[in-house]
Formats: sequence, C-alpha cells, structure tokens
Amino acid sequence: MLTADYNRCVEDFSDPLYRFILKSVKDREMARDVVQEAYARMWERRHDIDGQKAKSYLFSTGYHYMIDVLRKEKRNADMESVSVEPAGTERPPGDLKEILNEALSRLPEIQRTVVLLRDYEGYNYSEIGEICGLNESQVKVYIFRARKSLKSYIGKLEVVV
Repeated sequence: MLTADYNRCVEDFSDPLYRFILKSVKDREMARDVVQEAYARMWERRHDIDGQKAKSYLFSTGYHYMIDVLRKEKRNADMESVSVEPAGTERPPGDLKEILNEALSRLPEIQRTVVLLRDYEGYNYSEIGEICGLNESQVKVYIFRARKSLKSYIGKLEVVV
C-alpha cells in the first residue's frame, strides 16, 4: 500500500468506521481512540497490505481492537457502578431511534456487530465474515437471530408506548 492509498483510506473510511465503532461502544472518545488505533496499526503494516483489501483490513483491525478494549473495560468495571432499574419503573415514551438503540444494546456483541455492518454500513455477507472472522453462513445466522430479537423486542407494546 502506498502513502496515497493510505490517505485515500483515511478520507473514504474514517466516518463509516467511526459510526460503526460508536454504535457498538456508545462512547465518542473511545470510538475516536479505536479508530485512531486502527489507522495506526494500518500505517505500521502498510507495506504488507494490499490496497484492494485496505477497507476490510481497517474494519477488521478496528473491530478486534474494540473487542479488546471492551473486554479490558469489562474486567476493570466495578460492580457497584452497575445500576439496575427496579421492576415497574416507568420511563417516558421515546422516539423510535431510542427504542432501536435500546434494542441493539440488548443484543449479544457479535449479533449487534453483524447487524450494524449489514444494515447500517451496507456490507455484504462475505465482507462481514472477513471483518469478524466468521464464515458466510455464520454471518447469516447471526443476522437472522439478531433481527428476530429486534423484532421481538420492538414488537412489545410496553416498549413502544
């Protein structure tokens, strides 16, 4: 990969990568750090990366680094900081975007990731598989299960009302 190819990747893929990571971590600073680290790793290996595979490499690197950060944060999390909403607590009705974000946050990490890559970023199954280290069949199964869970959650009357 040449420097010009790297610069083109920065221009073309910074925003989509940031949106993808932000949807997963829900923290702007962490998303920026993950994107920056993905580009730093790409720069370090620029001589080994084919320009045609740069997008896939970038998203894979960002995804795997995000998973590492989340795991590290989970280990360091203090149990006292977790708040549980008591049963029967009513929340004001929100808009559809808030409901969808809540439904996405309830999905397992891998399901959330494949749905975001497919439905928000528009990747095809083989690209998602390459990014997440899955085969195409696994990607389809995870997307199916995630959509089924989203439909089940959003379909509940008490969630929407």
